[in-house]
Amino acid sequence: MTQFCYSSLGQKALTISGIGELMDDLGQAMTVRPDLLMLGGGNPAHIPEMEKVFRESMEDILRKPGTYERCVGDYDGPRGSPAFLTALAKLLKTQYGWAIGPENIALTNGSQSAFYVLFSLFAGHFADGSFHKILLPLAPEYIGYADIGFAPRQSLFASIRPRMEFLDNRQFKYHIDFDTLSIGPEIGAVCVSRPTNPTGNVLTDDEIARLRTMTRAAGVPLIIDNAYGLPFPGILFEPATLSWDENVILCMSLSKLGLPAARTGIVVASPEVIRAISETTAVMSLAPGSIGPALALNLIQSRRIIELSQTIVRPFYYQRMQDAVGLLRDKLDGIDYCMHKPEGAIFLWLWFKNLPIPSAQLYQRLKQCGVLVISGHYFFPGLEHDDWPHKYQCIRITYSQKESVVQKGIQIIADEIKAIYAGA
Repeated sequence: MTQFCYSSLGQKALTISGIGELMDDLGQAMTVRPDLLMLGGGNPAHIPEMEKVFRESMEDILRKPGTYERCVGDYDGPRGSPAFLTALAKLLKTQYGWAIGPENIALTNGSQSAFYVLFSLFAGHFADGSFHKILLPLAPEYIGYADIGFAPRQSLFASIRPRMEFLDNRQFKYHIDFDTLSIGPEIGAVCVSRPTNPTGNVLTDDEIARLRTMTRAAGVPLIIDNAYGLPFPGILFEPATLSWDENVILCMSLSKLGLPAARTGIVVASPEVIRAISETTAVMSLAPGSIGPALALNLIQSRRIIELSQTIVRPFYYQRMQDAVGLLRDKLDGIDYCMHKPEGAIFLWLWFKNLPIPSAQLYQRLKQCGVLVISGHYFFPGLEHDDWPHKYQCIRITYSQKESVVQKGIQIIADEIKAIYAGA
């Protein structure tokens, strides 16, 4: 076999990453190995009411002469569908009173590509010889951030341990530790997800306000990953306010509404940032895809997307969350564990105190049992060299799959955990 010589980026791409392992497992479970119980990925649920809405949108596209042909046969511009950009700007301006127009919005081929561009814009090597990092003020954070960028993974992020609040019913909540948080000259941007993937944590309005004040004073943007947030898909179970100005870069998506394969990411930012994203999209992929914006256009124009989020999507996941929490409490009775308070998104974050084996090994054992989860150690970019035992005691599971899959998977997880503690 020929051995090629790879660049630093190429060598990085050939190493195992958390997001690569996650997506490989997801693909196996969804296609090749349907017997695997997929409790690890972020694939949204197949909600019948939402599938009906999107099917009707597709049928409408097919009925209108030339519309389907336009969707699949013509490029949009590098910022995406002009009609979608205009409609979304109007919705956000009406809903929140923001001073916003189409020039403040760009579409990307999924949120992951948006973050690749944003992190590359604000972190890495600069012309003056300095090296800037992305500050994650609360870790654990999204697994997909960890390997983004051209710089080595351990160099691109700075993170701090969270402050932990212990609650009743074996629950706890992470908070930003503002006593230790600072934004030094080496920081190029600050990034948070809200609701937080993997824990379902919703940063409080006060935490967001303090971050906005700090980033504005430091002259760096605050990037908010809003993939599960307001106004759509609205998978939040705690009160929260969505805020924006041109120092904030708000990243949204159509995926968690039920359109993950449409790969439609949305970035709301200053015109300068949008221009940089647009130019990068033109170089990387010419233009974002057209199908997702076409399917959602009427929902945006009519504001029905907000109604669907509030009356269908959020209640669906809230019930699934309650069912999964109840089942875990029953099956894990007698085990020393804690669960992060589920405040949003589609995940549960389990912390097994004094776990006899690392979470990566637990992942492998569960995989052998036919259940796929995600090891918690992947979710701490910027803390790779922090030997904090907590990093190796957590797993993320999703409750978005079929109820029978979640029920069976949780039973297997509980049985294996009990066997591990019993054998320690």
